[in-house]
Amino acid sequence: MDTVKPVRDALDVINGKWKLPIIISVGVGNERFSDIQESIPGITPKAMAKELKDLEQHKLIQRIVTNDYPVKITYRWTPYANTLIPIINALKEWEIKHRQEVFKK
Repeated sequence: MDTVKPVRDALDVINGKWKLPIIISVGVGNERFSDIQESIPGITPKAMAKELKDLEQHKLIQRIVTNDYPVKITYRWTPYANTLIPIINALKEWEIKHRQEVFKK
């Protein structure tokens, strides 16, 4: 069974410096652009806008436009994004073990 290609394709969706932090930020309840940006140190508005569009294309984040005055734009996890929860938790657990192994902390 070919493992490399599906893993590489999956990483293409969530890889990069900002995608997982954005997914996690939205997942914990940050819905507004400014709240997401404030929760991720160092991300620029331009980078975040690009990553949000990519995540929306991959059906992980939903952009919701409310036609009030002024127009309100929020971002939410899609139900499909819930499939990432075990992956995010596994990465978190792996890093804790990795840090202990490498740095003996």
